Amino acid sequence: MSEPHTGVGGAHPGDERPTLKTIAQATGLAVATVSRALNDAPDIGERTKQRVREVAQELGYRPNRAGVRLRTGKTNVISLVLSTEEHVMNHTARLIYSIADALRGTPYHMIVTPYTSADDPMDPIRYIVETKSADGVIINQVQPDDPRVRYMAERGFPFATHGRTEAGLSHPYFDFDNRRFAELAVEELCRRGRRRLALLAPPQDQTYSRHMIDGFQAAGHRLGCRYRVLEGMTSDSSIRTIETHVAALMAGDQYPDGIVIGAASATMAVVASAEGAGRRLGHELDIVSKEAVPFLRFFRNEIIVVHENVRKAGESLAHALIEAIENKDRPAFQALDIPTFDG
Repeated sequence: MSEPHTGVGGAHPGDERPTLKTIAQATGLAVATVSRALNDAPDIGERTKQRVREVAQELGYRPNRAGVRLRTGKTNVISLVLSTEEHVMNHTARLIYSIADALRGTPYHMIVTPYTSADDPMDPIRYIVETKSADGVIINQVQPDDPRVRYMAERGFPFATHGRTEAGLSHPYFDFDNRRFAELAVEELCRRGRRRLALLAPPQDQTYSRHMIDGFQAAGHRLGCRYRVLEGMTSDSSIRTIETHVAALMAGDQYPDGIVIGAASATMAVVASAEGAGRRLGHELDIVSKEAVPFLRFFRNEIIVVHENVRKAGESLAHALIEAIENKDRPAFQALDIPTFDG
């Protein structure tokens, strides 16, 4: 007696790897229709696409990437190129998740291509473009005249950036308005009576740092506050570096009574050092920080928080890059997220 079959179309664990033909037999559709449905063809109805995807998932179907590349010249791969030096409490994990989630139901899947501070950031970009190991790239930590952006733009390689450049190149991006963040922060600190303001900015070779500094200085000048950008450290510096500098900063009589900070992990280090020097949040000192993951108020409820919606950023970047890959003649998708205070 033969063993009973299980699953859709009689598939069972002993079967060979399912193919488009297997899905076609299970759904009663033509192989070409199945292929087009899985590739989200616009002339295939949504009900048909959903049915094909469900059957493909039940069968454990995985596209033959080599075959897809031979037929179409595409890999159906999107590469997210990230530095491994970023702090664990920033938005990196949420960005990765949101991009991957946005790719569900599309032909594309994501790989993460890391590099370290010892590497040339151009190396992973050159490798991907020259080997065509992905159809498109997403990058962050963007510089005003970013050589990665120029390289990909000159070669017509699809990409999107988390952040803007200032090189006069039109390309897909999603950005958080860090200038407005700094303006909001200064306005709120001045409203609370703070007059000696300081900014712990991101590394100044990155565009969003320059935007944050511009907004901080413009608002400080407009509102008549004393203001300065802190030197010797950035919001990406190590906790020990930040604690050491802030301890010295808080020791004198003219310590800042309002601090704007560009990263949640740096905020925790500043708070620890300021409190160690006897400066209490909400009394001698107020802090405004942005964060991607809501936890700062669990650390200290007195911290003034501006939320950065990294989930929205990831979703927008994924869709922007797919558009750049599939419709190269259309205008580049560009979006700027305007911040407000967290409720």
